[in-house]
Amino acid sequence: MAVDKEKIKQAVRLLLEGIGEDPNREGLRETPDRVARMWEEFEKIREFDFKLFEEFGSYNEMVLVKDINVYSICEHHLLPFFGKAHVAYIPDGIVCGLSKLVRTVKAFALKPQLQERLTNEIADFLMQQLKPKGVAVVLEMEHLCMSMRGVLSPGHITTTSALRGIFLSDIRTREEFLKLIKRERE
Repeated sequence: MAVDKEKIKQAVRLLLEGIGEDPNREGLRETPDRVARMWEEFEKIREFDFKLFEEFGSYNEMVLVKDINVYSICEHHLLPFFGKAHVAYIPDGIVCGLSKLVRTVKAFALKPQLQERLTNEIADFLMQQLKPKGVAVVLEMEHLCMSMRGVLSPGHITTTSALRGIFLSDIRTREEFLKLIKRERE
């Protein structure tokens, strides 16, 4: 997907005019360009090398990266949703660098998105790339479209999960994952 900076700038100018703002006033003059550059940055983050390592083929226990900070944009309202992702897989001869799990989450998050789709896209991508025994993804997110508009009720967390392979078929593996990501509540 190529970012068209000029179209973004035009759209932002029209949006500002549409909500009664003057896009030429001091604080907004550079906003169309800033928004275009932001989307250009997002595009660069979405493109990354998913390096695999086969020399660690004998490792067959769970690999988990939890509490990955996630920011995305609700495709219905173009408002942010944000929170934490927990991603695990059980290798079957191939492992990836741990940062690749974080990069995968960010790559799929930095576009207009639905949390449910985001969860599945991460899990499906990891299954395809790693060909593991299983993948588990849990997202815990607050949606500003509920917090600052609509129901006007901040602080709610929406949780979605995607389980593949052994995480779906073996209850012990699933329970181990859920226990590892469980937060201590005060």
